[in-house]
Amino acid sequence: MSFSVCILGSGAALPTGKRNPTAQYVECNNRHILIDCGEGTQLQLRKYGIKLQRITHILISHLHGDHFFGLPGLISTMHLLGRTRGLTVYGPPQLQQLITSFIEAGGHKLCFDVQFIALENNSIQTIFEDRLIEIKSFALKHRIPTWGYRIEEKQKQRHLIPDAIKEENLLLEDLPKLKAGLDLIKNGKTLKNERFTKAPSPSLQYVYCSDTKPWTGYEQAIENAHLMYHEATFTEQHASRAKQTYHSTAKQAAEMAQKMKVKHLIIGHFSSRYESSEQHLIEAKAHFEQVMAAEDGQWIDLEKLPYF
Repeated sequence: MSFSVCILGSGAALPTGKRNPTAQYVECNNRHILIDCGEGTQLQLRKYGIKLQRITHILISHLHGDHFFGLPGLISTMHLLGRTRGLTVYGPPQLQQLITSFIEAGGHKLCFDVQFIALENNSIQTIFEDRLIEIKSFALKHRIPTWGYRIEEKQKQRHLIPDAIKEENLLLEDLPKLKAGLDLIKNGKTLKNERFTKAPSPSLQYVYCSDTKPWTGYEQAIENAHLMYHEATFTEQHASRAKQTYHSTAKQAAEMAQKMKVKHLIIGHFSSRYESSEQHLIEAKAHFEQVMAAEDGQWIDLEKLPYF
């Protein structure tokens, strides 16, 4: 099992030679998720060695072009490659009509099912759940309706202690009970779970905050996250522009991470007016130490980030 994020696009609005528009790939316990899909995302998937047919869930934050213009092309490519597995797309209510119109204009019917889930609830809500992970959506504060996402692992199973299991000659059928934290009854004798297992690894969370101004409305959704991505389109030099366009500065993103006890922060969605993210990083680090700047092609393994 693994939990990792690949930054496919770290820029805002305009693609540049260094940065593609926003898109991220998340693998969480063998669940394959795409968050946002700016122009050129399918090329970035190929460039960084990600098999696009493995993606089963696509989370779109809002309907500004730099966050979804790559979606019709990606779905079309999946079709041309013979995909048969279904795909679920989450996003604003208007997204289904927009994408369906693009596909239908091409004059062919997709060879796989695409299910669209409309996000209309501004409160934190679970939009996907299985035995290993849960995905939640929550409202952000932008010029148009916009959502963020929280991907989190469920409680993990306990770790087995092989030597203790061998010493007691336990059966294979006993192991699932031990992993679940249960004691065993053998010949009328109670075998305590802690003799055969160790505490599970911490369950991790990844929070994605797309375009937004700082807002109390999403604080609960990001609280205590192991890793949070938060847009930081501008530096403080352009704070008035950030306020006008409902974006955040690097300082504001860091202050939010500090306030809500996030463990690690990655900032991105950088305006094309900046040659690099150096100043963004300097500003953020003044308020939150565990911060990094997003770069296209960057992989982040959540399990390797210190847990404290």
